[in-house]
Amino acid sequence: MRYAIWTSGCQMNRADSARLAAAMQLAGHESASPDEAQLIILNTCSVRESAERRAAAKLRSLAGLRRRRPDLRIALMGCMVGTEPGAELPRRFPMVDAFFPPSAVEEVLEAFPGPFVVETAGLPHLEVGRHPVSAFLPIIYGCNNCCTYCIVPLRRGGEQSRPVEEILGEARCMVAQGVREVCLLGQNVDTYGHDLADRPTLAGLLRAVHEIEGIWRIRFLTSHPKDMTGELIETVADWPKICPEISLPAQAGHDRLLRRMGRPYTVAQYRRLVEQIRAAIPEAGLSTDVIVGFPGETEEEYAGTRRLLEEITFDVVHIAAYSSRPGTAAARFPDDVPAEVKEQRREELETLQEKIASQRNSHFLQQEVEVLVEDLHRGKWRGRTPQGTWCFFGDQSNWTGQMARVQVSHTSPWSLQGELRGPSHSIHGEGY
Repeated sequence: MRYAIWTSGCQMNRADSARLAAAMQLAGHESASPDEAQLIILNTCSVRESAERRAAAKLRSLAGLRRRRPDLRIALMGCMVGTEPGAELPRRFPMVDAFFPPSAVEEVLEAFPGPFVVETAGLPHLEVGRHPVSAFLPIIYGCNNCCTYCIVPLRRGGEQSRPVEEILGEARCMVAQGVREVCLLGQNVDTYGHDLADRPTLAGLLRAVHEIEGIWRIRFLTSHPKDMTGELIETVADWPKICPEISLPAQAGHDRLLRRMGRPYTVAQYRRLVEQIRAAIPEAGLSTDVIVGFPGETEEEYAGTRRLLEEITFDVVHIAAYSSRPGTAAARFPDDVPAEVKEQRREELETLQEKIASQRNSHFLQQEVEVLVEDLHRGKWRGRTPQGTWCFFGDQSNWTGQMARVQVSHTSPWSLQGELRGPSHSIHGEGY
């Protein structure tokens, strides 16, 4: 059967789609374009209303395609479906033949079997035939937190950690396929291991992955301010393959807002954690998430969020205007911040962060940075610095999967441009 996968949403969805594609191909199915596919699988996100709207629009367009090709089969997967699919989705989307919860690779194969039997346990989150330099490696699924705005626990269920040996085996398999950087992934990666019998920690897992020959870089996301430990910070600081890049969603910069959001820390505690990180890892690249227009957000509360961004000067800030998600606790709150005010605040913070990121990246000017090259993009090689900043350079040779030294000649809020100075021979690139 010829199949196509359409993916939206977070890195976990991208990892799920890669694992599904690998399983489909090993089962004997063939990847194809949507126009030629006999089966189209939509792996969806529902964290924001806009994501659901995009998926619904895609389904409507596929309904038109199906009228021209009655043999086409359509499957819906991911957070739009959730852990317990009900009767509402089949009524809304009668063009869909099958519904699957997030990460449901086995269920998809059972519904659409191929000529070969596939053992999905330990199957890498990589597409067969593709050789990415950097890959996501999920280590914990679901979430146990009670953020009032978030639908993820309802759609993905509670936390389930994967065994250490299973993760390490998958990492070794990734290396054998050419991966040089792995990003350990979870909705709340810091709580990894709490539900396993031997109680491993994220810090311990990072150290174990560090010992795998052929892995040059390790990243992890996403962290929760209440769960990040001193052991984890020290591990990032002391183990050279672990990149100094930390994603630490704040969501808001005022204690009243944080309480209404169900975030169990104060602004002062968040600031102290950032101070601890930067004291141990001065070169750390720090990113965060922020929501504007949460129910009841006053000018004073919004000003607190703006002040937090000004004081901490993050490298990257993901800013979203609040949208109510049915089933969450916040859906019972009056959505009383006007849409135009939400958009004004979002744009204001975007402009502020652009200035901050421009200033932070300008510090790289004329410095030499180490770049793990991922691919050729618009005629230039691109890869990321240890802090996670994209860096571009030109050269006629093939640099895919190699570690390069680049002298930065131009900076912007979003990336760096530079001149190639040669290969890097640091510990990260040993053996290439």
